Amino acid sequence: MTNAAPSLDQIRSARFRTEREAGWKRLDALVLQAENNGLHRLGYDEAQELASLYRQAMNALSVARAISMDRALLSYLDALCARAYLVVYAPQESLRGLFARLITHGIPQAVRRSSPALLIGFVAMLLGILLGAALYDLDKSWFYTFVPGELASGRTPEASADYLRSTLFDGGQDSHDELGGFATFLFSHNTQVAILTFALGIFVTLPSFVLTFYNGLILGAFWKVFDEKGLAYEITGWLSIHGVTEMAAFCIACAGGAQLGLAVLLPGAVTRREALRQRGRDAVKLMILAGLMLISAAILEGFFRQTVQSTEARLAIGWGIGLAWVLWLTLSGREAEA
Repeated sequence: MTNAAPSLDQIRSARFRTEREAGWKRLDALVLQAENNGLHRLGYDEAQELASLYRQAMNALSVARAISMDRALLSYLDALCARAYLVVYAPQESLRGLFARLITHGIPQAVRRSSPALLIGFVAMLLGILLGAALYDLDKSWFYTFVPGELASGRTPEASADYLRSTLFDGGQDSHDELGGFATFLFSHNTQVAILTFALGIFVTLPSFVLTFYNGLILGAFWKVFDEKGLAYEITGWLSIHGVTEMAAFCIACAGGAQLGLAVLLPGAVTRREALRQRGRDAVKLMILAGLMLISAAILEGFFRQTVQSTEARLAIGWGIGLAWVLWLTLSGREAEA
């Protein structure tokens, strides 16, 4: 018994494949080379050949669909053209390149576009610090209202000047243990509140402002305890080495939330949904920046605050790093804007 003769569709598919298969194989080889090594590794002639063979393969796919070629051939061409499309048209940037562009252009430009939101964050923090210190002067019991017990850790209005000084330097017997607990609490507290501040900003900015203001109240009351015992200069240096970065991070998280709130409150000429979409990009970049700054602050807090014993050195490190943040965020990426 003999096999059935090939159908007309099979004969057409075989002839169609035979006439063009060499080009498809060459395209497959170039695509594989670009996938493995990157498109930039192809020579000029190879890149030109890749583009030409891709167009030919797309034309072949259109013809094959129009004349109803067999399913196996259509699947093969579909997969080949999809891979070639990604090589030719998809962004040819690695994860490292995307991160570098975010650092050098995306975040600094987002910060410069977010001046009103940043003003909200820093004003909220400053007002909280001033009011916390003023209320402490009026009544020391406000300290217990604002400052959590985990953060105070014995640094209360009743503590002696010697004890307070010992917590700033290496004089206290349990200084390292207490400060380690303080550092852990402060970092986890600020990270949690920074995330909450950002997330709640969509509710017309007010929750972000209030949370940042409250953090300022804590800082103002805490600083005033030391100032009252004649240790204002020393506590300022002790806080500066990590606090300049940490408090700025908190204000920037507030600004990220404020961007969302301002999009809802003042969408401008576009819809609120479109305003949220546009400002949301910058808001996310601000939150990424706040996260990077909190990580940096944790490193400063863990490695430098107690190993550096000079108040002058603490001030120089803290505010010097603060100046570095400002220079990066104000100067980086300006050539792309121009």
